[in-house]
Amino acid sequence: MQVIGLVGGVASGKSLVARQLVELGAGWLDADRAGHEVLEQEDVKEAIRARWGPGVFAPDGRVSRPAIGGLVFGPGSEAAEKRQFLEQLSHPRIGELLGRQATRLEEAGTQVLVLDAPLLVEAGWNEFCNKTIFVEAPRKVRLSRAKGRGWSEAEFSAREAAQQALDEKRRRADVIIDNSGSPESTREQVERFWRSLTG
Repeated sequence: MQVIGLVGGVASGKSLVARQLVELGAGWLDADRAGHEVLEQEDVKEAIRARWGPGVFAPDGRVSRPAIGGLVFGPGSEAAEKRQFLEQLSHPRIGELLGRQATRLEEAGTQVLVLDAPLLVEAGWNEFCNKTIFVEAPRKVRLSRAKGRGWSEAEFSAREAAQQALDEKRRRADVIIDNSGSPESTREQVERFWRSLTG
């Protein structure tokens, strides 16, 4: 079984590339979805409440991701410390969930897994990948996409600043896929990569 990791800037289109790989037969390890599940775990909620109080919870008792994002993606060392706390709390649990998913997919006969994780390198999960794809798109394009999700430019910049530099991610990647154009153009590149992988 091969594991393909996806890296790139915020709103570069990693999830699009992941979906296209899944359509070609890959299994999908979605770290963002696993992160949602981790935030539902009672011990995680208790630790977050003890650290930041009830203000980061929605009326239904769930952790408010926007509220948490506002704390951990702000400027300065204080936000960095809060982000470190959250990552130390959540990343091991996310890794466990992804590991269980990978085992189930392998037992089902899946030959290729795609790991879509916003902090793939930062969390060290790239060490489990056989190859890494850098999904490329200009900042202007990515910012436009992020605004379409309801993000402000400040939120976009803060999230990008919390990640490893794009030049470094690009340099360390095995494959570069340009997602600045149409989904069809991206699909052609994904299919070429898939053929090189599966023969």
